[in-house]
Amino acid sequence: MARKVRTEEEEAAIDMTPMLDIVFIMLIFFIVTTVFVKEAGIEVNKPEASQAFLHKNANIFIAVTEDGTVWMNKSEVAVDSVRATLERLLTEQPTDYVFIQADVKAKHGVVVKVMDQVKAAGIDRVSVAARG
Repeated sequence: MARKVRTEEEEAAIDMTPMLDIVFIMLIFFIVTTVFVKEAGIEVNKPEASQAFLHKNANIFIAVTEDGTVWMNKSEVAVDSVRATLERLLTEQPTDYVFIQADVKAKHGVVVKVMDQVKAAGIDRVSVAARG
């Protein structure tokens, strides 16, 4: 019996292309499905409530300070332009909920005007944030 003698040494190689494809597909999936929270940009003293609960899908926050200024997306916004700003934010990230963080000493009329602007933008679910 004759033995076959190898003159060249064969090297085993692992093809990394399928693994890289899977990694890039997973990266794209996580980037597309990530939810970004649009915070108001200012901290307010929220009122206390015994029946307060946390919504899981909190995406857009609007803050009303005690002196009546409105904050959205980390910038001060006029009450009349809340609708336009909200519509712009909704094109970036659609949502069903908007949360209003009103200060304890905020004027009721300003909060109602903000709620009116949110409803005019097409959002029916408006929640007022409170400390529990």
